[in-house]
Amino acid sequence: MAKMTDATYPQCRIVPARFLNPETVEKLLNRLLEVGGIRKLVLNGQRIPPTVPYGPARGQPNPHPMRRVIRVGDQDVELQVQVGTILLELEDRAPIDGIRKACDEVFTKFPYSLSEGKFMKTQATVSDYAKYGPGADERILGTTDPKSRGGPLIIQGTK
Repeated sequence: MAKMTDATYPQCRIVPARFLNPETVEKLLNRLLEVGGIRKLVLNGQRIPPTVPYGPARGQPNPHPMRRVIRVGDQDVELQVQVGTILLELEDRAPIDGIRKACDEVFTKFPYSLSEGKFMKTQATVSDYAKYGPGADERILGTTDPKSRGGPLIIQGTK
């Protein structure tokens, strides 16, 4: 149960009409960095394994064209999912118009929806506790991928 003094942050969900290719994800994420005011950003989609998980090529490298390294801000990020939904937690409601403008600029060939609501957990989950322990950074709560061997990537904004 949340205390009266706990901050609640607005959340948004961007749902494009199709899966995004790495170039589009890179362009959108860089535009969102320019907008600023984002506390958390989660890329959701179907996981792209680094090796073939089954069949005669099991264990061989998976040459999937959507599993690539993109440049976000001044960091390289390896896309491990085929992005279908982007979840955002914001400092306040001020950047929502900028986020909508960034989406309008990037998604010119297909529609998208931008909705406000509650889409991410705001308290530690069992997976968070198991992976990071009781003193986990609050910025990563609710964003844990239990199958991932690495931790979250923290990118500092330009604003």
